[in-house]
Amino acid sequence: MSGHGAPQGLDMTKARAESLRVAVIAAQWHDEVMDGLLAGARRAAAEAGIEAVEVRDPGTFELPVAAARLAPRFDALVALGVVIRGGTPHFEYVCSGATDGLVDVSVRTGTPVGFGVLTCDTEEQALDRAGLPGSSEDKGYEAFQAAVLTELALR
Repeated sequence: MSGHGAPQGLDMTKARAESLRVAVIAAQWHDEVMDGLLAGARRAAAEAGIEAVEVRDPGTFELPVAAARLAPRFDALVALGVVIRGGTPHFEYVCSGATDGLVDVSVRTGTPVGFGVLTCDTEEQALDRAGLPGSSEDKGYEAFQAAVLTELALR
């Protein structure tokens, strides 16, 4: 299980986090998975007392350009998407492009980017990580937490 060894009891107290400006950028492919990821990010935002701005873009490959545009106006970003392996190299190109692009935005701008992009072999794997009822993981929640906690640590 990929969640093994995750930190427990992370502190996103409202007193420290509620003033942060956070944008959640979410791809539009795979509605059920994306609904779960967004719900997790929204729950993490509510727990931290943050009113996050949500931006929907066409797909996971487009997340880096949206992040690059938004980074100057926000303290932290959360990128949510899902790519499910098919029968062509498309999977590798999209995953590599999205990952490299989001890392570049974060390093170049100094704006933390929570990485909530699922790169799965099957739809079942994606659903199991989407934070839905019965899922073993909640990557939308974790990505939001990672972005906010990184910004708080850097302050």
